[in-house]
Amino acid sequence: MYKELLKKVIKTEMNAIEKLLEQTQCQYDQAVDLMKNCKGKLIFMGIGKSGHIGKKLAATFASTGTPSVFVHSAEAFHGDFGMIEKNDVAILISNSGITKEVTDGLSFLKRIGCQKIAFTSGGDSLLAKGCDALILIPKLAEADHLNLAPTVSSTLTLVLGDAIACTLSELKEFKREDFYKFHPGGALGDMLSKDN
Repeated sequence: MYKELLKKVIKTEMNAIEKLLEQTQCQYDQAVDLMKNCKGKLIFMGIGKSGHIGKKLAATFASTGTPSVFVHSAEAFHGDFGMIEKNDVAILISNSGITKEVTDGLSFLKRIGCQKIAFTSGGDSLLAKGCDALILIPKLAEADHLNLAPTVSSTLTLVLGDAIACTLSELKEFKREDFYKFHPGGALGDMLSKDN
């Protein structure tokens, strides 16, 4: 009964990923180099749906060999900037690039002295201009009928973040036994325990 509506949304997101593959206006190498050469940890920051994506990406990067944490952009102003150090790299996620809770943090991150990477579709935004590197998300229509709910934009951020996490893991020659050290529980942990 609802299959066609579901398929329409799925196809919209699939087509958006295809466009992501075609994109060339992005500083992928610069951003990946910043993350690969980070002497501290990666700090993912965002709010709302971007915050939820940031939490997931921090967990994925951490479990695949790149120390990472999530800091909520609003909570940062109430003491959580203390989690961030000069040797860290902050990854700020905002589809528009003008989310106040995210952009307001730029000056405080500058005082800390860490480098900053923007994940945004706003190539000329305050966030993009205030960071050391830019991961540009294609600016496309969202998948919902109102073109409002973060769907395509959040999916693209997640896909690209996962791609970078896996790339870094491979570059660092992260192995199955390393993964097991960080993920000893659950079905994955049980499977990997047989190797160790």
